[in-house]
Amino acid sequence: MRKLHVDGRLDLSVIHGDGTTTAAKKGGDNLGYGGHKHLKGDKIVAFCDRDCNIISQFIAAAGNRNESPLLREALPKLSEMARAIGMDLRGSTVSLDGVYDCRANRKFIFNLNMRPNIPENRRGRKTPKRGGKRNFDTAIFEERFRTNERVFA
Repeated sequence: MRKLHVDGRLDLSVIHGDGTTTAAKKGGDNLGYGGHKHLKGDKIVAFCDRDCNIISQFIAAAGNRNESPLLREALPKLSEMARAIGMDLRGSTVSLDGVYDCRANRKFIFNLNMRPNIPENRRGRKTPKRGGKRNFDTAIFEERFRTNERVFA
């Protein structure tokens, strides 16, 4: 990681984050549908830069947990990693999926002096959220599919 930073190949102006579940194949899965399928495996949250370089440790949890609270565990590790290589994350944009759209996550990102780029998740609301419109850049969000999704593939 330090070598990438020294060579100038690590771009932390935009940090893409996402989570995935590693599905573990259990015996009997191919026998047909037998009612409710239980999720087996682990949930992972990772951060990478624009060139698919993973810049943070993976946070793992049980596969049936929600990803959103894992973000508040993963961001301090991201800050530690950046400090270890001598990079400053202040002013960076953190691009995340709509599942991370909640007041606690946005506030946590702001408190680390970074800007969230999270699409608003309406969750079946009949009325819009109060307050000003959230900042969201569609181009950065679409770039996330070429980076983080490639890392998980």
